[in-house]
Amino acid sequence: MQKRKSRIQAFLSHPLSQIILFVLILAVIQLLSAAGLISNSLVFAIGNTLIYAVIAIGFCLLLGYSGLASLGTAGFIGLGAYSAFYVMQEFGMPYIVALLATLVVSIVIGVVVGFISLRIEGIYLAILTLGLAEILRNLLMAMKSTVQIEIEKIRLFGLLMDTRGGYFLILVTFAVLFWLTANLIDSPTGRAMLAMKNSTSAAQAMGISLMKYRLLAFVISTVFAAVGGLLYMMYVRTMTTATSTLLTLTTSLNILGAVIIGGAKSLWGTTFGVFIIYGIQSMFLSRIPFFIENPAFMTMVTGVLIILVVMFFPGGFAQIAVQLRQRLKQIAAKKGKEGGSDGG
Repeated sequence: MQKRKSRIQAFLSHPLSQIILFVLILAVIQLLSAAGLISNSLVFAIGNTLIYAVIAIGFCLLLGYSGLASLGTAGFIGLGAYSAFYVMQEFGMPYIVALLATLVVSIVIGVVVGFISLRIEGIYLAILTLGLAEILRNLLMAMKSTVQIEIEKIRLFGLLMDTRGGYFLILVTFAVLFWLTANLIDSPTGRAMLAMKNSTSAAQAMGISLMKYRLLAFVISTVFAAVGGLLYMMYVRTMTTATSTLLTLTTSLNILGAVIIGGAKSLWGTTFGVFIIYGIQSMFLSRIPFFIENPAFMTMVTGVLIILVVMFFPGGFAQIAVQLRQRLKQIAAKKGKEGGSDGG
């Protein structure tokens, strides 16, 4: 019995097992929705939140493990969204071609920003990326202010992709990128990024190339944001830049807030932070009249959470979870000792 319990614990503690279990639960929710047991709006909100989770994972690697600040996330999302529109809607290309085009464009932009980060650091780098995001947003608006992909234009392996298919595509993308990022963090590359964050001088003294790892961090973050924009167009299929906040500073700040609240050094914490900022609002609060009439209230709550986390729990909810787990283990060990002494 004890051996079986330890095997289960080992299985659940493995990152790949956790990802598979998480994705399976969300897949079952979609199946329950197809059976009419769960509302379609709830499932749609989950899928939309997962898109932001994909974006936040890349930002977590950039901020939490590389120590690089950026406020250009919204602009990079716009790259993916507009690339998807032009490739699929205007040129009639399938999803794979749109993905390749998005990757190429985002890698080029990520390399440019990475080179800039070699000369500018801290708040100045954040301001510069914010300026770049505004340039991209206005450039994209000038090209086309409203983008919409018709359902007939969305094909994957020759099959039409409806909202349900888009949901499963988001699940697969999230699982793959989460797993790749987790492996990268545990690799020598991840340790080099963390050393660079802790001290650039010490990292250089150990032979770590700042140019190489800063470029890599920005490229990965930009690619994840652009893929998020691509998934958004695959799932939502329409965006009006004049009214949508997707490409504005609000999105960049919300992603930053999600990483801080969840934990800048925890991928699961970051995912949890995204569900707090985006999921609670879209899945539950959007049905309550008070929050419908006062949409800014959730923004206030987010601000308060960020202040509390920064002041008392710099590691975010991930730190709280670790401390709670340690506390429970101590209580269990104490009870075990008391039970053993009583038995003796």
